Amino acid sequence: MIRRMATQDRAIPQFPAGFLWGVSTSAHQIEGAVDLREPSVWDAFTAEPGRVKDGSTAAVACDHYHRRREDVDLLAGLGVDAYRFSISWPRVRTDKGLDFYDRLVDDLVAAGVRPVPTLFHWDLPVFFEEKGGWLARDTASAFAEYVSAVADRLGDRVKKWITVNEPAEHTLFGHALGAHAPGKQLMFDALPAAHHQLLGHGLAVQALRAAGASDIGIANSHGPTWPASQDQPDLEAADFYDLLLNRLFADPVLLGEYPSGLGDLMPGDVAADLKVISEPLDFYGVNFYAPTRVGAPQGEDIEFGGLTIPAELPFSVQEIAGVPVTDFGWPVVPEALTEVLTAFHERYGDRLPPVVITENGCSYDGLDDRARIAYLDGHVRALHKAVEAGVDVRGYFVWSLMDNFEWAEGYAQRFGLVHVDFDSLVRTPKASYAWYRDLLRDQR
Repeated sequence: MIRRMATQDRAIPQFPAGFLWGVSTSAHQIEGAVDLREPSVWDAFTAEPGRVKDGSTAAVACDHYHRRREDVDLLAGLGVDAYRFSISWPRVRTDKGLDFYDRLVDDLVAAGVRPVPTLFHWDLPVFFEEKGGWLARDTASAFAEYVSAVADRLGDRVKKWITVNEPAEHTLFGHALGAHAPGKQLMFDALPAAHHQLLGHGLAVQALRAAGASDIGIANSHGPTWPASQDQPDLEAADFYDLLLNRLFADPVLLGEYPSGLGDLMPGDVAADLKVISEPLDFYGVNFYAPTRVGAPQGEDIEFGGLTIPAELPFSVQEIAGVPVTDFGWPVVPEALTEVLTAFHERYGDRLPPVVITENGCSYDGLDDRARIAYLDGHVRALHKAVEAGVDVRGYFVWSLMDNFEWAEGYAQRFGLVHVDFDSLVRTPKASYAWYRDLLRDQR
């Protein structure tokens, strides 16, 4: 069935009945109120000069902690089915830390918006980092205890849960390259952080099941890896990059095994851990932004997408010629979303649960953000092509509801459907907010 959108003279495919439409945020990026929680690794990281490009911190951010009702009104006005937010582990560790999320969940339910919390979105309490962080196995066990406490408090109203967000990026940027918190530059010695995050995910699934949860997933980032050429060195480099960024974090969860050879590099009783890591899921979250063009190492550091890719890595990340880019410099290739989803469908078969796009979005400045509308329009269409190709896709979440603290970029990159003036904290819906609102109305 095809309908026409009010805001564009273009046919928009109708998604299956019950398809979940939402938006996403994360606690550290929007909440502020840093004095009302314990410090996280991101607080420690941003306190170090030179770590964040504009020298900013998330001490106030969007002040969502104090403006949650205003932000819930924005969600209600947008007409989303669901809101994906994250719960701050450092906040929960305070005496009344869960009170805020209690109130937020109540507000969402009253507004008819399904709460979809993510339990770890990179903001590890400094308390655990000082004990070894994700390099230490005990952090995975501590995470499961925290998850149990959250589920016991919120599980009567929260039905859909996400365990961890983007362990690939947290491992690569935070522990291997040092571009994100906790700022470690361990290169391949960072692999234990990957394993322990995955183990924490599996233990969290067990904890949520014990609390009665029946709709649980993970949010992994994925995208196609395109070789720079058909020359053997480029093909080998692309295969290795794809292994690290895609299969290293999907195979253990979906197949209960690491790609060949990588399990030997992980700590502990890997076989026993994999049984926990591969606890059955109800959905598989995919965060998608862009494909990556990868070639053989070029013998020098490369600046790409706000990161420095060291020369000693066995690959180089290169520009994709002939496509538009976002303000972040990321390539805009909607068909790559179809490609990665159909590839996962073919690779994992019936081991792949229903898929939810847990993040998809772009950075553009301005209130009349036509480029963002074009990006989202293209990716929604690409997602529908994946559905037509047989991929069981159940939902789509735009990143992000509002402009926020964009990690090491500070406040320079704007991903929001809602503009935030970071001086006055005034929220102003952008043209893309109206576009998405109209899309959701049309889908119903």
